[in-house]
Amino acid sequence: MDQLKRVHIVVSGRVQGVGFRFQTQWLAKQYDIRGWVKNTHDGKVEIEAESTETNLEKFISAIKKGPTPFAKVTNIDISYFSDLKHDTSFRILY
Repeated sequence: MDQLKRVHIVVSGRVQGVGFRFQTQWLAKQYDIRGWVKNTHDGKVEIEAESTETNLEKFISAIKKGPTPFAKVTNIDISYFSDLKHDTSFRILY
């Protein structure tokens, strides 16, 4: 069984005003991801996600492609946390 992991993701490109956060939340439900997504003040999208390594890989792959046809991902920075937060859902932060 896969071990649980937590990642911090910062996505750059055309990622605000295109439904990115809502589609990211939908993807999170598809891949059993817990955590959150939010817009940043500098035009990026920030995500914290927790799940199995397999589910996180699928989720990150979908994020890289752009979860909505209106988005254009130009860069994605990923870092792993050593601690889990044990979120119970995936939510959009405002």
